[in-house]
Parts: sequence; structure tokens; C-alpha cells
Amino acid sequence: MSSIRIEFVLFVVTLIGVAVSHTHALRIAITGLALLLIYKFGVTGFAEGAGLNGLLLHLGHEWVLLANLLALLTGFALLARHFDATRLPELLPKWLPDDWRGGLYLLMMVFVLSAFLDNIAGALIGGTVASTVFRQRVHPGYVAALVAASNAGGSGSVVGDTTTTMMWLSGVRPEQVLSAYVPATVAFCVFAVIASRQQHRHAPIIRHAPTDIRLDGVSLIAVVAILLSAIVSNVVVNGWQPQIAGQWPWIGTAVWVVLLLFVPLRKPDWSVLPGAFSGALFLMTLVLMASLMPVDSLPEATLLSTFMLGWVSAVFDNIPLTKLALEQGGYHWGLLAYVVGFGGSMMWFGSSAGVALCNQFPQARNGMIWLRGGWHIMLAYVAGFIVYAWWLCSACGPE
Repeated sequence: MSSIRIEFVLFVVTLIGVAVSHTHALRIAITGLALLLIYKFGVTGFAEGAGLNGLLLHLGHEWVLLANLLALLTGFALLARHFDATRLPELLPKWLPDDWRGGLYLLMMVFVLSAFLDNIAGALIGGTVASTVFRQRVHPGYVAALVAASNAGGSGSVVGDTTTTMMWLSGVRPEQVLSAYVPATVAFCVFAVIASRQQHRHAPIIRHAPTDIRLDGVSLIAVVAILLSAIVSNVVVNGWQPQIAGQWPWIGTAVWVVLLLFVPLRKPDWSVLPGAFSGALFLMTLVLMASLMPVDSLPEATLLSTFMLGWVSAVFDNIPLTKLALEQGGYHWGLLAYVVGFGGSMMWFGSSAGVALCNQFPQARNGMIWLRGGWHIMLAYVAGFIVYAWWLCSACGPE
């Protein structure tokens, strides 16, 4: 058996273990990483060299991404609790319809927010609102839809997702990525309606908001300031100073600096940190494993190979996939942004937003429950891809 097969077998077995035994997901991921590292040390070495020196060089390439994931997943978990403390979620039933359309409008809100925010923040804010307006009874299919809405909303924005930001840094123009909103909007129309009806049957939205709710202005200012810090640092570093983007986890640092500045005014709910740290460590482990896979190139850029990348993104980290696609070239960038961004919604650990939201809704961490409840995500992915591929072929011919 070749070295490539063994490394992929270890990765696939780890993913299967995570999907089947969600209660031990972190232990399984760490075990899989440990076995992979033992194999790399003993047999193949690393792309950067053999032994400890090769591993350290590899970590030198990956540490900024891993540190940003850790900072954002933990920081946005605290942000979500600040948002809950504003009491704004309790007021939303005043403006949301009291039938299945209430859930649909909430998904629309997440979609729009994620175009400007990191999709992790969009998903967590949506999850916080959903917990309140559905009285903590959120259907797993609706949890999947919240993740899908955040990933779809970020897919066409160069500040909405790490993968689209990577494209921007590599010279892809923002308007080329913007076209991802065509398939993303089609996909949204499919899964959002189905998931909202699922949720309405499971637990209808609160019909009336309490009349004695007072907004916590300081908590609201903290939420806005933290979100602005993430947006501004992303635009400034990646848009104006791209040469320093890979030198430090700027976005995660900005989020934590503002969080700490508000501690004297509003103490964060530190009790959420252990769960958020566990989720971040799990995602970091899978991302590091994916970065160690011996993938040197992708298949030739065709509509079929691009379509398949979406399914791969459901289980394989989309950041190295995007990096390889950028190096290879030949892709329609809007379509690629859609498949690697939205495709990760098909499994709970396929995107950082999914991992973050499953800390709020641990029942959705079961792979089979996710697939049974969120089957409409796969349907939506196919629908969005077909519509956009048909439009491309009609307008320009096959690429």
C-alpha cells in the first residue's frame, strides 16, 4: 500500500469515527492526528523535511491559520453571550412573523450578516436568536440551515469567509467572487423554506415578545465593537497590507483585544470558554490533518470536478482545497467560492461555522442526525450548482 493511501486511510477513518461517535469526536481526532504524525515521523517525513525539523517548519506555515481559528471560535462564543445579554433576541418576535416565515426571516438575517461578518459570527448570532425565539427547541435540520445560511452568505463576499479572502489575496477580483451569490441564493431558497417548515412543525416561534424588555445598551455596543474590529482588521490587513496577512492572526487578535477592553464594563460569560476551546481544538486538529495530506494537485478544472469539490469540502478542510485550486488555476472563481464555502454545510464538521454552532446545539453533532435533519442542504447544493452551471454554459459555453 502506498504512503499516500495510508495517510488518506488514516484521515478517512478519523472522519468516519467522528461522524459515528460524536461524543468522543475530540479524542478520535487527536488520536487520528497522533497516528498520522507517528507515520510521518517514521516513514514518509513531511513536505518540508524529515523528523522534528520538518514538523516545526510545517507548523510555521500553518500556525497563523490555526491561531486565528482558536481566537475566532472562542472569541465569537463570548460575543454570542454578549449578544444574548443585550436582550435583543427576546424583542425580535415583535418583528418576526409568528408562522414558519419567522424562521425563514431569521435565516435571511444570518445570510445577510455573513456577507459582512465572518460566517462563524453570523452562525452564532443566528443560533443565539433561534434558542430564544424557539424556546431552546431548535430542530437539527434548522441548526444545519443556520450553518448553511452563514456559509452561503459568506460565499460571495471577500470578507465573509476565509476561502474567499484567500482568493482576494491571490488576485481574484471581488466582483468575480460576488457571482457566487447566484448559486448561493438558489440554494438558500431551497433549504431555507424546507428547514423553516421543519422548525415550525417541531417548535413554533414565540408569538409575542415580552413588554417589559429593556435593551442592555453597553452589551449591544460591545457586540457592535467586536464585530467592527473583525471587519476592519480583515479589510485593512487583507485589502491594504496583504504582505503582513500571513505573519500574525490579526483578525482573532483584534476580536480579543476589544473583548478584553470591555471586561470592566461587561464581564464576559467565561463559562462558555471550555466548550468553545474544545470545539476549536477539534477543528484545528482536523485542519492540521488535512494540511498533512499529500495532495499536490486537483483534477483538471471542469464543471464535474468543481462539483465534486463541494462534496469533498463537507469532510475535508476547504482551506487547503482552495489553496490548491488557486495554484492550479482555470476555475470559475464564483463557482469555486460557492462549492468550497457552501459545500462544507453538508456535515457539521465541514466548516468552522458548523463546529462553532454545534457547541451551542450539541445534539446536532451526531453525523446521522445531521444528515437526517439537514438532507435539504445536499438538495440545495445540487440545485444551486445546476442553475449556475446551466447559466454559465448558456452564456459562455463550457469552461
